[in-house]
Order: sequence, then structure tokens, then C-alpha cells
Amino acid sequence: MTTTTSPTTTLRPAPTGALNFARTTATAARVLRQLRHDPRTIALMLLVPCVMLFLLRYVFDGSPRTFDNIGASLLGIFPLITMFLVTSIATLRERTSGTLERLLAMPLGKGDLIAGYALAFGTLAIIQSALATGLALWFLGLDVTGSPWLLLLVALLDALLGTALGLFVSAFAASEFQAVQFMPAVIFPQLLLCGLFTPRDNMHPALEAISNVLPMSYAVDGMNEVLKHTDMTANFVRDALIVAGCALLVLCLGAATLRRRTT
Repeated sequence: MTTTTSPTTTLRPAPTGALNFARTTATAARVLRQLRHDPRTIALMLLVPCVMLFLLRYVFDGSPRTFDNIGASLLGIFPLITMFLVTSIATLRERTSGTLERLLAMPLGKGDLIAGYALAFGTLAIIQSALATGLALWFLGLDVTGSPWLLLLVALLDALLGTALGLFVSAFAASEFQAVQFMPAVIFPQLLLCGLFTPRDNMHPALEAISNVLPMSYAVDGMNEVLKHTDMTANFVRDALIVAGCALLVLCLGAATLRRRTT
């Protein structure tokens, strides 16, 4: 007499290894489809930096040179702040609604999820940076010595950095209100210490040392390099690489700290 053994089903956990291109792009497409039905969020991401630059230009209407001096720096800072705010809230909404937990129960790794979000919001960051740069240069008359393409590159890297920071801090917030509260803790110190209001070497040595490890400082330095030099300088390359490296590092930290459950 023979006995038969019924086959057993093995549950495979969500992959955690290398990124999968198909899963990453599918996640990005899903996020973009959701954003398409949220015109207020799209308007916040794409139009607010342009509106802020427009207001800034005419605040200094009697002193155009002042706008030239700080407009380039704020061209990178405004997209960073906007992308940070929108990305942190949108990602947190996915977690609190249970969508994130359901996605991670599927064959979808944390890295795929974070990369998909970064790809989706990065696409919007490209559009946002192009709109803000075009408005500043060709409508508001921002005068820069270097190439507009380098200005666009730094603005895009700043927006991607804001996206990465937003994805990262969303893991530590329990509500959308808490996500907004992270802005004073994460963004405002960088804004004060980045060299926008005074050169960093004029600060107290302790504050200057802190500013040397904050990514927004190098974003402002990169914009200033484009403002003052006709060609791409070694300092510009260094600043751009630091901002890009910080964005990549924060994305990796975001994947490592991503939680499956909301509690």
C-alpha cells in the first residue's frame, strides 16, 4: 500500500535583495496614477516654487541685484522644501491607509518601494525644476554668469534631495500633522546655516562645522558657483556630487527604516 504526501506550499517573503526594474517602475506608475487624481498636490509641487520666486522678484523690485544674489540659491531651496513636504505626507498617507502594508505583503521589496516612490516624485521634480528655472531666467530676469543647464541640474538635485528626506522622515511620523512638524527640525536649521543669510565662514566655528555636514549648504554653494563662474568648476562638481550622494544615502536609510506596520 502506497501513501501519498500532499505537496506543501512555501510562503516566500518579500524580496529584500537587489532592486527589480519591473517592480520599481510598476510602483512609480501606480504613484503617478494616484497623483493624477490629486490636482491640488500637483499644483503644490509644480506651482508653489514658481509663485514664491515671482513674489521674491517683486519684493526686491527696487533692487534687482539683490534678487540676482539670493534668487539662484532660493531656486534650489524652494523645490527642496516643497518636495520634502509633499513626499513625506503622501508616503505617510500610504502607511496610515494600510496600502503600504498590503504592498509589502506582495513580492515587493522595501528597496523597490522606495525606489518607485523616488522615481515617481523625481519625475515631478524634473518638471518642477524646469518650470522654476525657466521662470527665473527668462521671465524674472535672473542674471547668472554660468550655464542655465547647470542651474537646472542643481535645482533638480535639490528637489530630489527633498524627495529623499521626505521619504525618510515619513517613517518616523504617526500622522500627517507630525510629518509637517518635521519641517522645523529637518529643514529650518539647514536653511539658517546654509550660507543664504551670511557666509558660512563668518559664523561661529561650531555652527560652521555643523553647516559643513548639511547637504543644503552644498546646494547653495553649487548655485553660487553657477552665479559667479562661466564654466563648470571643480567646486561645482564637488557640491553637486555631495548633494546627489546625500540624496542616495537618505534613500538607502529610508529603505532600511521602512516599517511594514503603522503601529
